[in-house]
Amino acid sequence: MKFIIELYIILIITIFCNSAFSAETNDVNLYFDRGNEYYNSEEYGKAIEAYDRVISAHPDFIKAYLNRGLAYYRKGQYDKAVADYSKVITAFPKETETYAHRGLAYLRNGKYSEAIEDCSKVISLDPKNMQAYNNRGIAYAKIEKFDEAISDYNKVIDKNPDDVNAIVSRGIAYAKKAMVDFKKACEMGNKNACVDYKQIKGK
Repeated sequence: MKFIIELYIILIITIFCNSAFSAETNDVNLYFDRGNEYYNSEEYGKAIEAYDRVISAHPDFIKAYLNRGLAYYRKGQYDKAVADYSKVITAFPKETETYAHRGLAYLRNGKYSEAIEDCSKVISLDPKNMQAYNNRGIAYAKIEKFDEAISDYNKVIDKNPDDVNAIVSRGIAYAKKAMVDFKKACEMGNKNACVDYKQIKGK
């Protein structure tokens, strides 16, 4: 009889725990869906709060980190976005999209070397990803590695000849590279280079 009572108690506890777990899971999914709705409505602060609730209840809910990172990015909180993207990358180190997101966050935050590294990782995983070449080109140009920037823009333009943004970016890179050369030649005493440098700089 005592054995039966103990089994009955265990059964009640099991049912209660399962019900509690089910309710908790439903709450987590509810807040995740709510966060997505807020994000799609461009209410990024509220989306972050909803994802916070999900992560607080389930720290291993990786999709919540990704979506919260996207929301942080939209709010211009790039360091926090990078932290969330990094969490996702640790869990899924071959997920191309997350490297792309983190690389863009680095780029917006002025961390160009890190942006180049992530864009290069995207390209290694997906060599046809033209956006990664374009973003890496921007990052190279920011640190005045114009040859590398032009090379990346060339790849984009070869694939998409009508990509106006890449064409303009390449033109700017050529112009800035020319300024560097004219300035150097001017400093070496070439008067014509000095004239050209002043003309280009004045435009």
